[in-house]
Amino acid sequence: MTKLGLNIPNFGPTASPGEMRDWVRFTQEHGFALAMVSDHVAVTPDVAELYPQPFYDPFTTLGWMAGYADGLELGTTVTILPYRHPLLTASMTAALHDFTEGRFILGVAAGWAEQEFAALGVDFASRGRISEEYVATIRAALRQETVGDVATGPVRRTPIWVGGTAPSVLRRAKAHGDAWHPNNAPLDWIREVGLPATEGVAFCPRMRARVTGHDPSPTRPPGTGSLDQVAGDFRQLIEMGAEYVVLDTNPDHPRDRLPAAEDRRNLAELSKRLA
Repeated sequence: MTKLGLNIPNFGPTASPGEMRDWVRFTQEHGFALAMVSDHVAVTPDVAELYPQPFYDPFTTLGWMAGYADGLELGTTVTILPYRHPLLTASMTAALHDFTEGRFILGVAAGWAEQEFAALGVDFASRGRISEEYVATIRAALRQETVGDVATGPVRRTPIWVGGTAPSVLRRAKAHGDAWHPNNAPLDWIREVGLPATEGVAFCPRMRARVTGHDPSPTRPPGTGSLDQVAGDFRQLIEMGAEYVVLDTNPDHPRDRLPAAEDRRNLAELSKRLA
């Protein structure tokens, strides 16, 4: 049976510990199995345009959530691999695995914010190669007692979800991931290209959940429109064999964000329709 997840906003002017606690409580009360948060380190102008301050670090935030999110799975959607040394990412992942009693999921991706890469002193053009190397090291550190001369045990089977849709990402998911984790990908492309290319690993997509009224356009983005349209899009993902489906109310631009109460009403109705 497909599990439903929710991407909790850990950024923006309305983000606060109290607001995130309310989101976790909502997640638990409405049948969601998983709560995930996003990742940025340096809020450069390209990041701030879409993800304004404050931006709470995902590992710190999830460690805090683990103290009261009893029974809830927690994860990142997604950690940007090149921003941190892979042994540091593996160490924080191992801690969260233990703090959640094995209910942590590490979603990873290569990143997109060129100005942020520059601020962190990381070569943007090399992000694919770096990601390939880092995810392999993280996987080894979680599944082996040692990596080189570094003690990394005990072994932990933390699931690694590889996010993205580029051909190199599909190969990376198959080589190093436990799941492929596309974000807002076209449904026909997922069915015809993405799933055949990632056969053998789990399918765990994230998709926008933006209820804005019926949209008759043939180019309607998946996950938008009326409740019936949005629920229908998510049912297609479930019918494609998704093990998890992560619902995301974040708009394409922060000016379009709905009040949290309205998002929660829509999500509550979607969770009932998808149960």
